[in-house]
This record gives sequence, C-alpha cells and structure tokens, in this order.
Amino acid sequence: MANVIDITGLPPERVVFSPSPLAELGAALHALSEPGHHPGLHGWVTATNAALDTDLADRLCEADFLWRSSRSDILLPARPGATLAEELDELDAIDDERFVAAVFEITCSTSYTRCTPSPLVDPDERARVREMAAARGPRQAAFTDRMLTDPDGLRRWLRRLFEDCEEAFFGDIWRRVGIQLAADARHKTELLRHKGLSETLSATSRALTLDVGRDGGATRILVDKLAQGRTTAFSNPADPGVTFLPTSFGWPHLLFSHAPGWRPVLQYPVAGTELPAPAALELVHQRLEALAHPMRMQLCRSLSRGPHTTGELAHAYGITPPEVSRHIATLKKAGLILTRRRGRYVLHQLNLQTVARLGSDFLEGVLR
Repeated sequence: MANVIDITGLPPERVVFSPSPLAELGAALHALSEPGHHPGLHGWVTATNAALDTDLADRLCEADFLWRSSRSDILLPARPGATLAEELDELDAIDDERFVAAVFEITCSTSYTRCTPSPLVDPDERARVREMAAARGPRQAAFTDRMLTDPDGLRRWLRRLFEDCEEAFFGDIWRRVGIQLAADARHKTELLRHKGLSETLSATSRALTLDVGRDGGATRILVDKLAQGRTTAFSNPADPGVTFLPTSFGWPHLLFSHAPGWRPVLQYPVAGTELPAPAALELVHQRLEALAHPMRMQLCRSLSRGPHTTGELAHAYGITPPEVSRHIATLKKAGLILTRRRGRYVLHQLNLQTVARLGSDFLEGVLR
C-alpha cells in the first residue's frame, strides 16, 4: 500500500521543506471541525470553538467541506509564503477555472487523479457537481451554487474568512508555532544537504521511504497510505519538485496532494516525544488478519494470562501440537507473541503492549 511520487532525474534542490501559514490554518480548521481525529488537541479545540464569534463560526460551517473530511489543494501551497497575506495573494492569482476545480476536487470529483472539465464551462460537469453537493447537505449546495454563479465574489468571501480567522485566533497560533515549524524545516533542509533524501524522509515520517534504482539513484518517494495515488515531481512542468510542509496540528494525518498539473505537496506532523511512531499499514493488516482466526483468538486468551508451552496449549484446546505451532508461528510473525526458552521448555506469551496499540495503530492508519 503506497502512494508514489516519481522523482527520477529531480535535482535535490527541488525538494523543498518550508512552513506555510495557509497550510497550518487549514490544519487548525480541520482540528476544529473534526476534534475526534485529534484527541490531544481537545482542550485547544474546546476553548477556541467557545471563543469564536457567532458570525465567524457560521461562516466556517458554510465552507468546512474544504477541510473537514480532507483538505482542498488550495490549502496546501506548493510555494509557501512568509505570511498568510502573501499566500492568499498567490491564491488570488490562480485563474477561476483552476481555483474552482481545486475547491471541488475532494467532495465533488469522481476521480482526484484524472483531469475533468471545469464546471464553470462544461454544463454536464456543472450539473454533476451540483448534484453531488446537494447530496452533502444544503450548506454545501448553497456554497457550490455561489461558487459556480459568482466565483470572484465567493473567492473574496473566502479570503475575508481566512483573514478573520487570523485576527480571531490564528495570528496568535502562528506567532507561537511558526518558529517551531521554521526550525523543523531548516533542520530537514540541512539533513537533506548533508545526509541525503533517504535519511531525511525517515526523519520526516516513518510512512515515507525512498526507492532507488539499480544505479543507486533515487527514483520514487513512497507514501504509506491506504488511499493510493501516483504522480511525478514534474507534474507541473513550470515548477518541478516536491514540497514538504511541517504542521503542529497534523497528527495522525499525513496529507498528500497530487492532483494532475499540480506540484506534489506533503504535509507532515512535526515529530514530538508524545507522538507514537506510525506502524506500517501492511503490518497492521497482518496483525488483524492473524487475530481473525477463532482458534488463534482462543490461544491469545490463554497467552494473555501467562506463558504456555505448545504442549499445554494443545492439551487445553484439544488440537495437535503441530496445529498449535502453526498458529503460534502466524502470531509470532505478526509480532503478537513473545517467545523465550526456559531449560528444555519453550514458552509463548502474548505481547500485551503490541496488542494494546493495535486499535490506535489501526485508527492512525485509516486517518493517515
């Protein structure tokens, strides 16, 4: 399970690490609208939502499909600016058709990875977008109609919304976390310069790995996520490269923007001692599959209470020792069993710490 960014022939200086005020605002808005994804931010979410002006809270609800279930590409700039105003100026420079396509790509697109006609100029696409928006409720339907009939007016409305967020709460946040994110970006840039891309990706997230060719040259960045996508660092010929955006609000999400014609962007949570290392999705799948067998579930019940030998388990469950050994081997391969030798006896015991983390590993995997 991996998303792929083809970077064959990409110069190292085209891999950019930089903080983005707009991307961090998007991450903060997502946390406000989906607090269940971010239990560690519960106190901040509660306090911030309680302090929001009623009018601002209502306007955020109108547009929250841009950041609630996923993140629109307009909130993940490939060329971050120093301030939110600079990034909003860059957003204003995008033509209406490209802007509207980016707004609708997550909730009203049949395929994120395939170019579709602009709903501003194609009647069939416009009808389809309106139908999909209507299925998501009256707020999104009304927002969609405004975007299709008056894109310039809606874009000005969105800019005011983001500027009001900066005044209400995000300005204080950015003054606090912007320094930390800039320091992380500088550290990753130095690591890239001195240690190479492979080590830099490992330091960024364990869900990121580098694939190299036979000649030892970097060919692909692999992003371990359930949703699959494929793009190239040359997707935007005018601006080839890959951009990495650190965030203090992101965990457990690792966002991957790879729409056709856009430069690939990854937003990654800044590592901290409180963040658990993500388990590979293949390993989570292997562990769930190992526990799906009813006999292995029963064996785990005994092994959770203390160490047992193969013979003891065979006698307790009325199966043969070779059958027990096969089940134990499957559990052990998945990392769910600890085995030690005591004299001539081999004792097996459930790895309680690993099993206890399985639920959170699964949740982190599907939210990543």
